[in-house]
Amino acid sequence: MTKSGPADGTTTGSGDIARSLELLWGTGERPSRGPKPGLTLDRIVATAVGVADAEGLDALSMRRLSTELGTGTMTLYRYVPGKAELLDLMLDRVQGEPLTRDASEVPGDWRVAVDAMARTYRATLRAHPWLLKINQARTALGPSALRGLELALTGLRGMGLTDPELISVIITVNSFVEGLARTETHAAEAAGETGLSDAAFWESQRPYLARAMLSGGYPRMAALSEDAFGSDFDHFTFGLGRIVDGLEALVRRRAAE
Repeated sequence: MTKSGPADGTTTGSGDIARSLELLWGTGERPSRGPKPGLTLDRIVATAVGVADAEGLDALSMRRLSTELGTGTMTLYRYVPGKAELLDLMLDRVQGEPLTRDASEVPGDWRVAVDAMARTYRATLRAHPWLLKINQARTALGPSALRGLELALTGLRGMGLTDPELISVIITVNSFVEGLARTETHAAEAAGETGLSDAAFWESQRPYLARAMLSGGYPRMAALSEDAFGSDFDHFTFGLGRIVDGLEALVRRRAAE
């Protein structure tokens, strides 16, 4: 068996990188000693994603996975060396879910492409919230990851920016999406753990905040309208729009140079 990741199992690229790449690209040898009929690498990864979707990464282990698949834990190790490599496969699998377009179908307008990139990634994070728990600083790049990057770069081709800047555009958009998604996920987790809704949580603080506002020590806060922190405001669309505005200014400046 190979070296596993940290205790929480949330780091990709921490296992046997050569084995992960072999599995991702289909170049590794298949199990030769009595594999269980019907057990495939694809089924293993799909089942692992299902467990993580339903119960989170903490619930996922090789033992739990073997139980779900109705096989022995040692049988799984014939397919996947350990949880660290399994995470690499899971990550590439979910990254591939939205990649149904051909490169020729990518929007020609980079603004539309940025909007689609952000909304698609947001949908992926909502479908698989465990992705936010994974440290992807050293991700093993599989077919889906490269395909996603290829389509993203194709959509941004009309911006007229340098190659490092185009990569930075993708990083900026993804970081914005992850930030809001993480806040959204944390709020849901807090409500589930405490049994207290967001509305009830903030309402419990109202008397204290009202006294603070009357103290005169927070004039800017006191001047805010009642709906300043309202849940109806679409922070995602607003923030994404401002990112596009900023990129638009850069693109125009480059075009004039």
